[in-house]
Amino acid sequence: MAIIGSVVIAAAVLVHLVFFAMESVLWSSPNVWRRFGVASQRDADVVRPMAYNQGFYNLFLAGGAAVGLVLYWTTLRDVGFGLVFFCATCMVLAALVLLTTGRRYLRAALLQGVLPIVGLVLLAIG
Repeated sequence: MAIIGSVVIAAAVLVHLVFFAMESVLWSSPNVWRRFGVASQRDADVVRPMAYNQGFYNLFLAGGAAVGLVLYWTTLRDVGFGLVFFCATCMVLAALVLLTTGRRYLRAALLQGVLPIVGLVLLAIG
């Protein structure tokens, strides 16, 4: 179970890296900001600083979970689990917060939150 849980957490890491790339690196593309419900270039320019910042939150959560996985499977199993637990829990909580912003964000919240919670459960069982 721990191996499957780790793979699922790694998938959550990849999802958060993709969000980082979209929000912090690729935001100027209309195809990207439209995915986030932004209607115009003017609005995208206004939201850009917030998206840039938010992207780095995703990067840091992904990085923390990735480092946690490495530690879990190498030298510091308990420390690694703690780091994965913290980062994945933050991912799940962020998904719950996203749900509070409206029903149209259900799909994004599921994408953001299901992998880390499933991975945590499987890793804990393992």
